[in-house]
Amino acid sequence: MAYKFDFGAIVPHWELLVDGVILTTELTVIGAVIGVGLGIMGAWARASRAPVISQIVGIYVELIRNTPFLVQLFFIFFGLPALGVKLSEFQAAVLAMIVNLGAYSTEIVRAGILAIPQGQIEAAQSLAMNRVQIFRYVVLLPALKKIWPALSSQIVIVMLGSSVCSQIAAEELTFGANYIQAINFRAFEVYFVVTGLYLVMSILLRMGLKVLGNFLFERRRHV
Repeated sequence: MAYKFDFGAIVPHWELLVDGVILTTELTVIGAVIGVGLGIMGAWARASRAPVISQIVGIYVELIRNTPFLVQLFFIFFGLPALGVKLSEFQAAVLAMIVNLGAYSTEIVRAGILAIPQGQIEAAQSLAMNRVQIFRYVVLLPALKKIWPALSSQIVIVMLGSSVCSQIAAEELTFGANYIQAINFRAFEVYFVVTGLYLVMSILLRMGLKVLGNFLFERRRHV
């Protein structure tokens, strides 16, 4: 059975793929920035001496890490309207990515915090620094430096996971691919190209995060 490849069938719909790449990038950037910020706050809460707050954050982390991202997305988009919270496809996708990354990055950042030598913290206390100052200047950046590769990988995973947002009609890259395939029935060609686009986006994202890490940590070392 011979299959005749026709990648030219994708060309008339290239704008859909470009729009999908742009939306996927927007989802990733917003989700990563706010999600990592949420993870840092969660890690601080889990490492704090307030047991109630730590337990609440712990429940959130376990709930998110032990349920599928797709179910979380459906709950936000289809479930929250029952409580009067109606979100657009884009808003629901962003919120799901933030909540998901926030849980995973909480544990990743917490691992970095726990790796900071206690003597370093005690030295900061001896200088009369308060808890916020110690966390900001003594703990956070060294902790982030230790876990940056793992955190970068998690951000890439969340970016790739954004493909399921097509299930709620968020017009990201996979949504565009599904739409094109439904028009021209060239499934192999469409998903081959989209696979390549995701691969390129993942590589570029890893490179960008590596450059950002070098800027944050190497710059601090030379200050």
